[in-house]
Amino acid sequence: MDERILIIPCSGIGKTFGTVAREGAYAVTEDLCPSETKLLPLALLVLGEDETRVTLLGARAITIDGCKLSCAANVVREQGGAVSHELQVLDVFRRHRELKPSGIAELDENGRKLAEALAEEVRNLVHDMRGGANHA
Repeated sequence: MDERILIIPCSGIGKTFGTVAREGAYAVTEDLCPSETKLLPLALLVLGEDETRVTLLGARAITIDGCKLSCAANVVREQGGAVSHELQVLDVFRRHRELKPSGIAELDENGRKLAEALAEEVRNLVHDMRGGANHA
């Protein structure tokens, strides 16, 4: 059984914070914790794709939402999954107000830095969930 923690970002197409959510998720699953995490596309859950639902069931998940509608967290629950941690890009932005992002298709420098800050928070959650206590 795959014990990797699922990282599920919102789709947020056309929204800057949605892009930050996706870029942060990519950083976690591709660079920071590739052997401990797995990216799960929200669109496949929305469509009810069988293999994706099977992957979700029984797994630990971290959702990353770009707005307060919390689509990622809500869809995970609707599909029978359990959300271990819910993150909101807006909350990360509040902790890093100097990083006001802009851009949608491509983030500006502040957007990229905000995605990095988000990715670090997710990495710390992953580390904690796997039983560690040290944060870089």
